[in-house]
Formats: sequence, structure tokens, C-alpha cells
Amino acid sequence: MKLTVFGATGGIGREIVRQALDAGHEVTAVVRDPARFTVTGPRLDVLRSDLSDPESLRATVAGRDAVLSGLGARGRADAGVTTRLTRAVLRAMETAGTRRLLVVSAAPVGPVPDGQGLLDKAVLAVVGSLLKDVYADLREMEAELAASGTDWTSVRPPRLTDKPVTGRYRRVVGGNPPHGRTIARADVAHAMLAMTDDPATVRRGVGVAY
Repeated sequence: MKLTVFGATGGIGREIVRQALDAGHEVTAVVRDPARFTVTGPRLDVLRSDLSDPESLRATVAGRDAVLSGLGARGRADAGVTTRLTRAVLRAMETAGTRRLLVVSAAPVGPVPDGQGLLDKAVLAVVGSLLKDVYADLREMEAELAASGTDWTSVRPPRLTDKPVTGRYRRVVGGNPPHGRTIARADVAHAMLAMTDDPATVRRGVGVAY
């Protein structure tokens, strides 16, 4: 497939690019600072963009089978950036006629699983309070997706780690795995690539966790 990856210098975005190249896909990585991007490969194009202008992004998504985004706030100070940047990607895709989009959201944006224990609920409440602006940003981003004409999927992981890819994790379409507390960024990337051509995940949120 021909894929475009936004946020390719981040932990998940970089893993998407690396795993997509290993699987034989053609990848266009869109980054703000190419000096921070260290992945190389014969089927890789690296394009620099500040992501603020949908028209300038149109050429990066035109003719692609799917667009995958690892864009997201690095912390509370960046709250709002995910919606703003994703909105630009959506406009570019709509102009170019590209439909498939997968993005990273977060488990607290999805529903609380049935049977979730009191400890898990308490942890989610504390984290949700500390990062309420970040999660509000992600909810707004998901609202933008729902209002768009794209075939989107919002992937909702819990706490992220930097462990190697395993390919062994749970996923719930329309919900979150019960007691799912962590997942590696590499496995989030693996899940996103696996969902790229999965019609069951189109216009749905999908929880992923160990």
C-alpha cells in the first residue's frame, strides 16, 4: 500500500513508518523537523511541513491508500494541538479525495469497560483529572472525525511504554479492553497498520491494550 504518516518523529509515528517499510509498503513521512527523523529506507519519502496549511498538505495525501497519524499533545501545555493539526489533515484529505484515516486517541476518551474494577476506575479518574485538557482536545478531535467524510478509525491506547513490538494485545471495537493498563507504542503502531484495511474498524473507536 501507499501510506502517508503524520507525526512521524513521535514514538508511535516512527514505529508506524518502520513497521510499514518492513512490511513492504511505500511510505511518505510528513515531519516538521527532518533532522529529528532517523528512519531510512528505499520506499520512504520524507517531506517537511508545519501542518498549518491544508492546501500545502494536499499533495502529501493525494493518491494514498491510507493516512496514519501519530499527532498528539506532548503534555498539558500542548492541549489543543491535536484537534488543530488533525483538522488540517482532514481538510487536505477531503480536497484530495483520500478517504482512509487512522489516528491515535486515548483510552479515557472511550467508554468504561463492563466489569472494570474500582482500582482501575480510580486510576482513570485521577489521570483524567490531571490531563483533562488533553482529553478534551482528543474528544474534540474525535468529533471532527465523526463530522468528516473520511473513513476514520480512532485508536485508543492506555498508558504507553517503549517496549518492543509483540503483536499480542487485545482490541475492542467501540470500547476498551477490561483492565487494560498499558501497551507499547510499537504495538499501537502494529495495531494501526493491521486495521488499515479492516472494514470493521471504519468510523469507529478501537481500544487496544495488553
